[in-house]
Amino acid sequence: MEYGSLSALRKEEGGLSKLIIQIPCLNEEGTLAVTLADLPRQVAGFSTVEWLVIDDGSTDRTVEVARENGVDHVVSLPHNQGLAKAFMTGIETALKLGADVIVNTDADNQYDASCIPDLVRPILEKKAQIVIGARPISEIEHFSPVKKFLQKLGSFVVKLASGTTVPDAPSGFRAIHRDAAIQLNVFNRYTYTLETIIQAGRRNIPITSVPIRVNGDLRPSRLVKSIPSYVRRSLITVVRIFVVYSPLRFFSTCAAIVAAPGVIGVIRFLVHYLMGEGSGNIQSLVLSSALLAIAGILAMSGIISELIAVNRQLLEEIRIRQLQQEYGARARVRSFAMERKIKKESVGGTI
Repeated sequence: MEYGSLSALRKEEGGLSKLIIQIPCLNEEGTLAVTLADLPRQVAGFSTVEWLVIDDGSTDRTVEVARENGVDHVVSLPHNQGLAKAFMTGIETALKLGADVIVNTDADNQYDASCIPDLVRPILEKKAQIVIGARPISEIEHFSPVKKFLQKLGSFVVKLASGTTVPDAPSGFRAIHRDAAIQLNVFNRYTYTLETIIQAGRRNIPITSVPIRVNGDLRPSRLVKSIPSYVRRSLITVVRIFVVYSPLRFFSTCAAIVAAPGVIGVIRFLVHYLMGEGSGNIQSLVLSSALLAIAGILAMSGIISELIAVNRQLLEEIRIRQLQQEYGARARVRSFAMERKIKKESVGGTI
């Protein structure tokens, strides 16, 4: 190797060289091999493509199947901790392994792996740091009408909470640049999909989406055990998103809804009082006073929650700075090691 090529390799080190495809798994021995068979080992724009499986406390042969099918890295959680925890464990592990871009996909082979080059292209072109694969939800036959509606509702809620325009926010098929991955921190144990997009929007992380294809249904969804359960969890997730990320707006809206009939009741009492009929409407005045008191409590809760949210943001900033220093130091060590290797190989070459 000529020493003159050192600068070119240095440039490559500063660019994007490693892609890690991560798959959170829970008892996926029946579908994991099919999913892995479709994953690419080479993707344009990356010199290395590695596979990472996060075992979320599986009790079957998931780990054995992963190793038998050539997975580069396997991380096993001691017990089942939920999809969101497995996702974040994968993100942190991929960063430690030196990933420049992380692609997340599902173990049930729902997403067409041939779309991965399309998924990472906006990152390679520096147009975005997070790319969401947008499924043709209306055309997916095994999605029930209720599930299709809730999928679209989730995207609408995320749009309101984050200011982003992602047509398929619940999609788990996504590519994340290392700089964006460092800033993500999921609180919800049920799912990570909506919360990570909201965090991206609030941190002004460039985010976009690309259309993708999906495969046939290999097994029932683990997140949708029943329609009532899915509706309940989805509604809880929606409410929680607004409480955590827009507390002042959420509690102010609730306060306004409760205060409105209270104000109407007070006005009604005053009208009757001026007409000399106030003595017969004391009950409505008491009820209105109670509603206004509740509205005041909700408004104060919004202010307190907003202050707590500001404190949480400060803590997140500290965490991000620590991670940036940690992974930045590792990147510099890798770069220095690569430079020494190049110099050693270039001995006897043209200088």
